[in-house]
Amino acid sequence: MDMGIKGKRALVCASSKGLGRGCAEALAAEGVDLVLNARGADALEATAKDIRDTYGVDVVTVAGDISTPEVQTKVLEAAEGADILVTNAGGPPPGTWSDWNRDDFIAALDANMLTPIALIQGLVPAMMERGWGRVVNITSGSVKAPIPVLGLSNTARTGLTGFVAGTARQVAGSGVTINNLLPGIHATDRAQSLDKGVSDAQGISMEQAKINRESTIPAGRYGTAEEFGSACAFLCSDKAGFIVGQNLLLDGGAINATI
Repeated sequence: MDMGIKGKRALVCASSKGLGRGCAEALAAEGVDLVLNARGADALEATAKDIRDTYGVDVVTVAGDISTPEVQTKVLEAAEGADILVTNAGGPPPGTWSDWNRDDFIAALDANMLTPIALIQGLVPAMMERGWGRVVNITSGSVKAPIPVLGLSNTARTGLTGFVAGTARQVAGSGVTINNLLPGIHATDRAQSLDKGVSDAQGISMEQAKINRESTIPAGRYGTAEEFGSACAFLCSDKAGFIVGQNLLLDGGAINATI
């Protein structure tokens, strides 16, 4: 299927690896030029080179922590005129509800709620003026069903979901859609980190921790960054203009819900 976005330009955050890179590669495969951001400069440049060499698209990089105002300014300058925005940031550390203080919550909100909002506010007005735009926020399945050890993530990402629910319906008439992609467990560094936590806590091997987690997923496996990226590319396409303010769950059926 031709997604109809060849020649468009996209900003993809946290895109040097994992789900962000999956989204960047899927967009590049459709002929979309990219602005990529991630904290690690070396990994970011390596990813950018791979994408340029593989897909022949233009790739600009801005290294730095996107949750800081200084880096947000640099990224928005580099991405001026972007047609597509994919927000993404690593999740806060796990813990127990009684562990966290105000600073912990502020850091989580900055990374997983306020930063995506700032990027939306920075790029969507120009999209509206041009009459076309796509925003996809990578959030978490935790906004559908809270994950007890990820309370900081539950809190911040649910806040972003509420913002998107209202905002998406205010900008849709200008040809701009905003939607959320909700990953379950995918084969990324984040999954390895969670599996290690289980391994350490239960005194089992990493392999056994993964097998145990996979047994809770009806699909029987972890997702891949490639299939996640394909879903992102579709939401960013001209075929998805009637999908507004939705939360698309990609979790292999792990969350047991009717709706």
